[in-house]
Amino acid sequence: MNRPAPVEITYENMRFLITHNPTNATLSKFIEELKKYGVRTLVRVCDATYDQAPIEKEGIQVLDWPFDDGAPPPNEIVDDWLNLLKTKFREEPGCCVAVHCVAGLGRKRRGAFNSKQLLYLEKYRPKMRLRFKDANGHCCVQ
Repeated sequence: MNRPAPVEITYENMRFLITHNPTNATLSKFIEELKKYGVRTLVRVCDATYDQAPIEKEGIQVLDWPFDDGAPPPNEIVDDWLNLLKTKFREEPGCCVAVHCVAGLGRKRRGAFNSKQLLYLEKYRPKMRLRFKDANGHCCVQ
């Protein structure tokens, strides 16, 4: 199967890598991609379909926060995500956090968001701002 290329998103000192869901057969290539982008944390928002041990062996933390495919994330996962970002980008400004779902098709395909996801985004109100100061007292994330 021909997998879509990963997509890097950068905003100020935050970097994200949106990837496909690998299999055990494609795991070594997947790890190469993660390392190429300097990923230190990988968030899986789908059920595990591959062994995470080889990824962790490379010093990459794997977090499992699955929720139903095509659905918006539960509040607990949104809170965990925001707390992760606040911590990661304070401790390692400019680091890269990777995330993937089951297929990752929405990265490249027009109309990939479904009505449940669009409604969630329309009604979403931020619970917190990702604003903090680094060790030098400079504002890192707005």
